[in-house]
Amino acid sequence: MSLSVGDQAPDFEAKIQDGTTIKLSDYQGKKVVLYFYPKDNTPGCTAQSCNLRDNYELLQKQGYVVLGVSTDSEKSHVKFIDKFELPFDLIADPDKVVHDLYGTWAEKQMYGRKYMGTVRTTFVIDEQGVISEIIGKVKTKEHTAQIIK
Repeated sequence: MSLSVGDQAPDFEAKIQDGTTIKLSDYQGKKVVLYFYPKDNTPGCTAQSCNLRDNYELLQKQGYVVLGVSTDSEKSHVKFIDKFELPFDLIADPDKVVHDLYGTWAEKQMYGRKYMGTVRTTFVIDEQGVISEIIGKVKTKEHTAQIIK
């Protein structure tokens, strides 16, 4: 599935780190930063998550809710959140249901080897649930600046 700016963001139901089930539609009326990242505790993903953490107050003041999504387990997310004191929820998507809805599970290539993985992508969703921005070339250490222009 290929999503574009102006499309209605696909609603989903998924578990966050503490096992609570959430839906995207629970956040209707709020702006949502939905960021897909490959793996907890890896350098790029840690840099990206910590950049969002360090600017979380600014994001909140601008009305954003931040939700991270990876294929890691709830248990892995709890450790990642605790280790880096992340103030936002992380969605556990081991079955790639949310990834499939947003088209972020795709073939990648590294060192000539092809494999399936998460394509690091951020969707900025407005208060009506419409995608207002898609950030495909994420700068992990400057991600908040890409969201708030």
